Amino acid sequence: MKRRRTHVRVSDHAVLRYLEREHGLDVSAVRQHLADTARPAAEIGAIAVQVEKVRLLFQHSPRQVTVVTVLPRGPLLPNRRRTK
Repeated sequence: MKRRRTHVRVSDHAVLRYLEREHGLDVSAVRQHLADTARPAAEIGAIAVQVEKVRLLFQHSPRQVTVVTVLPRGPLLPNRRRTK
């Protein structure tokens, strides 16, 4: 009998820790860079900002703004036809 190939999923957390511990990625410095880059747009209530070659997407709460994801640079949402 042939063994079925096992699918292995690697979480984003595991990838981040691998880069940090095996390759010396300074996660704190990257986090601070993103925060500093995002701050001006977040302070005026933006939902996203294009920086470098990516777009940072924000989630606003009463006490803070969180960068929740990083997307490829380009339109935030696909063009959709508006209907009334």
